[in-house]
Amino acid sequence: MNLAVVLVSPKTPGNIGAAARAMLNMGASDLRIVAPRCDPLDSQAVAMAVHAADLLRSARIYPTLREALADRDVSVGTSARLRADLPPPRHPAQVRPLVRAAAAPALVFGPEETGLVNSDLEQCQVTVRVPTAEYASLNLAQAVLLVCYEFLQAQDEPPAYDRKTATREEMEAMYGHLHETMELIGYTDAVRARHTLRLWRAMLDRSLMSSAESRLFRGFLRQVKWKVEDAARRGTVAGRGGDAAE
Repeated sequence: MNLAVVLVSPKTPGNIGAAARAMLNMGASDLRIVAPRCDPLDSQAVAMAVHAADLLRSARIYPTLREALADRDVSVGTSARLRADLPPPRHPAQVRPLVRAAAAPALVFGPEETGLVNSDLEQCQVTVRVPTAEYASLNLAQAVLLVCYEFLQAQDEPPAYDRKTATREEMEAMYGHLHETMELIGYTDAVRARHTLRLWRAMLDRSLMSSAESRLFRGFLRQVKWKVEDAARRGTVAGRGGDAAE
């Protein structure tokens, strides 16, 4: 399985190295690090990686999560908390079919102290939570090991469906286009925009759009923009939220 593990802003070199070792244990080899707050090749990281030192050295560094996920078609966030406006985390085993059917899935972990923030989780189609006892805090490498175990055990299972979905970059571009269109037609305003777009994201991400479907949707948005601008040029609309006038 072409599973990428993405670490967002890790703080401790030892945790990065231990996460690389956990990946090697489970058969994952694509490590991506977003805006690290330490040197991923620090001697402590290399020591903790043990036999995964080569995997650690081949890790790619990205300035933003969006760039790290650009070529992925499914992204799975991790969180131990419920978040307002976001779907609740699911058991990793429930997400196996989705990950197994993906061509390029990604598994995203947040900083050691805080985990992923809402803006990170918005870029993931689904969130998982490792079931624990009352004390739910896991070391970063422990979490990587457990969730990779759950996903990579599904390799011999038949996929629930076979479908190539749009990349996250295609979906993010579509959501940016949708946001612009909502503002253009007065569907939302600056105060409500983030909440509204989260609801749209949750609905559209569930559909697992293909690249062609995302382009179809953006074609519709371009037509909406053209229609509004054409009407404004011809003086047939009074403005945003106004009544049409002949």
